[in-house]
Amino acid sequence: MDTTELRKQIDEVDKQMFTLIKKRMELVEGVAQYKKEHNLPTTNKKREREVLTNVTDSLGSDLGEYGRAIYRTMFDVSKLHEAHLICEEYPLYQRIQKMISARPVPFPKCAVVACQGCEGSYSQIATERLFEVPNITFNNSFEGVFKAVSCGLCEYGIVPIENSTAGSVNEIYDKLSQYNINIVRSVRVKINHSLLAKKGTKLEDIKIIYTHQQAINQCTQFLEGLKDVTIIPCENTAMAAKKVFEEKDKGVASISAHICADIYGLEALAENIQNQENNYTRFICISKEDRIFPGADRTSIMMVLQNKPGSLYSVLSKFNVIGANLLKLESRPIPNRDFNFVFYFDVEASIYDNKFASLLCELQDVSEDFRYFGTYTEII
Repeated sequence: MDTTELRKQIDEVDKQMFTLIKKRMELVEGVAQYKKEHNLPTTNKKREREVLTNVTDSLGSDLGEYGRAIYRTMFDVSKLHEAHLICEEYPLYQRIQKMISARPVPFPKCAVVACQGCEGSYSQIATERLFEVPNITFNNSFEGVFKAVSCGLCEYGIVPIENSTAGSVNEIYDKLSQYNINIVRSVRVKINHSLLAKKGTKLEDIKIIYTHQQAINQCTQFLEGLKDVTIIPCENTAMAAKKVFEEKDKGVASISAHICADIYGLEALAENIQNQENNYTRFICISKEDRIFPGADRTSIMMVLQNKPGSLYSVLSKFNVIGANLLKLESRPIPNRDFNFVFYFDVEASIYDNKFASLLCELQDVSEDFRYFGTYTEII
């Protein structure tokens, strides 16, 4: 037989499969209703093992592996369909529906905002990108920003979460998991680092450089070209510039934003010293209140999955089923737990689509730990 005839036969088999798939999903709906009435979980591992064993026995060793892959995907689709049918029962779904059904309110132009650092920090630059007239309260640490927002001293907080050169700011992810805080907006800020010193200082005079660890990571090529210079990490690039201003010794410098030169009366010995010209940092705006502002299309979540083959693939296949675009996937080892990882996802999808909200509920069910960090718009 040629391929034309073979494909005709495949089409006939597919027609039969379409009928059976439809019938199977109708039965899944019945199962979902039963689970809803009896308050049962959507996942039944024992039942899944029984089905996979039947697949292996029926298809044999040659085709069994392919069959199990197909059925695992079918399990994912079925559980998503079940979750969609009973999602109203989930507290997370109710929380999301409450946010999106609230009266639409535009993102504020004025607010009391907590930032880490001092005048001239990149967090301040990010804040002024997001708010037209921010009332900025500076804190010495990221912990201070989260506390200020959590206890209601500030309506919003601005913290860096990711840099295109140095990667994620792990401390921020830890704080998001620790505090009951929501991401309500994000912004990308182009980072151009300058080497700042007291006026009249020459580059060869520099013996100590203060800056933040992230800036050190972003400027390694420049720093490797310096001789006999000690690099001292500090809390913030703007605080580093302030420290240089307060020092009497002219042999100190900072790696900071250029605006710090005007603020602290310094001058730039070198400009744009970062490794990459396209060096951007993403800053997130956090709030204590549950809010989704109009136009939000990016959702951030955290998951801890079981340490077994196929766990991550199963999650990724669920995103694929509903056509969600995965913008970021990152993993970190969990301290004191061998080979266990926490996964962070940024997903582009409409939170107003019930299927996506249902997916979040299903992901919560299959996770050892799950956090919904919020749905928001990113300003570029």
